[in-house]
Amino acid sequence: MKKAKILRKRYPKFVFEKYAWRISEKDLEISFKFKMGSDIKFNPKVVIKNVNKNQIKRVEDSVLNNLIFHLGLIELLSYWKTACPPEIEIRAGFLNGEQIKFWRDLILKGMGQFFYENRIDFTRPSFLKIKATADAVLIGYYKEKLENRILVPIGGGKDSIITLEILKNAKKNITCFSLSPTTATQKVMKIGGCKTPIIVQRKVDRKLLELNRKGFLNGHTPLSAYLAFLSILLAVIFDYKFITFSNERSSNEGNLKYLGKIINHQYSKSFDFEKRFREYSKEYLTKEVEYFSFLRPLYEIQISKLFRRYPKYFSSFISCNEAFKTYSGRREPIKTWCQKCPKCLFIFTALYPFLGKYRLFRIFKKNLFERIGFLPTMLRLIGEKKFKPFECVGTKKETLIAFYLSWRKEKRGKKPFLLRYFEKNILPKHPNLEKESKKIMNSWSDQHNLPKEFEKILKERVKY
Repeated sequence: MKKAKILRKRYPKFVFEKYAWRISEKDLEISFKFKMGSDIKFNPKVVIKNVNKNQIKRVEDSVLNNLIFHLGLIELLSYWKTACPPEIEIRAGFLNGEQIKFWRDLILKGMGQFFYENRIDFTRPSFLKIKATADAVLIGYYKEKLENRILVPIGGGKDSIITLEILKNAKKNITCFSLSPTTATQKVMKIGGCKTPIIVQRKVDRKLLELNRKGFLNGHTPLSAYLAFLSILLAVIFDYKFITFSNERSSNEGNLKYLGKIINHQYSKSFDFEKRFREYSKEYLTKEVEYFSFLRPLYEIQISKLFRRYPKYFSSFISCNEAFKTYSGRREPIKTWCQKCPKCLFIFTALYPFLGKYRLFRIFKKNLFERIGFLPTMLRLIGEKKFKPFECVGTKKETLIAFYLSWRKEKRGKKPFLLRYFEKNILPKHPNLEKESKKIMNSWSDQHNLPKEFEKILKERVKY
């Protein structure tokens, strides 16, 4: 908290100065200029591959400018967080009062984990002021009809694989897109038959990594919100009506309370964000794009059950967030399951009842239930200790069910350490787990934005 106060005083203002774009050979190159104080400047870049001039001509400059401006607004969070200046000044474009309220709310909710981990009091009314100083201009709003085609974001994990395969099975016209694809993502797209995916490369300004190494503030930013704004830009440029993300209902559950506010690591995957973003997009970007989360009605454990139908991906998918971290350039990414983090244990547990231990051993290279060091993590995942880890994991209840179903699968055999502990210390506290497991495994949330045809497709696949 002391560090944050010092930095906020030293850097009272963060400025989004301008953006620029150009077609270079076959790519759309975008750059942003941010400034913090008098001595720190950031110049991140985004490259959208294989954009031709005809696609750009189809979209009016004012529309493209508006979409790129909004991408810059979500991009700036990665740089603003280094000192959390109390004022963000927007010079690059116009925002009205309602838009400013949207962005302030997104920052306060989407960066809750960052505020908690850096012990920052973000609840004071004076904590953040967003000021737009550009002249009011007519917003470039996209009004033309779009082709009845689907963009599917691919991240290398099991959820987007499920969305891709179900929509392929339904004979839908699909194109994958990926932001700075990892080796796992590239393998998944190849296996999934994504022949001409849309690739976007995000180039972080090295100054950011330098500041991280110097001890400036660092932490979680809402990546799924970034992908949401990026996806609208891609849908308009490449002529796609539907954007089907793969966020599930589990992401709605928060991790803990801090300063009276719910902190949710997965806020920008939640239904609350999805609803707010859809409203904002239709008001200020375009009504023609339908953005929604295809797997929203389901829990993670239900998605894990669906995943057993696609063994061709078992050796390639990676959901571990540690696999591709570089820690501000201080180390090379391990590019495989780390076998140590809460996400690894959760995925292992969620898949165990459906894939079986031998298939999982080939994926993870070891039985994670035998790791004694995972006991505190298990207790946190099921709500027995502290708070749910800051990872993209299931709800506490469904994780409890996942351990129960794993235990039930090994009921008669020799059980590994975590399942023995579960049997002795957790199971007696929850006598109705069999009934509760059936309820969760057969549940369907009506809190979603799926168009009717997509809802029908998912329901049929879940029943299959």
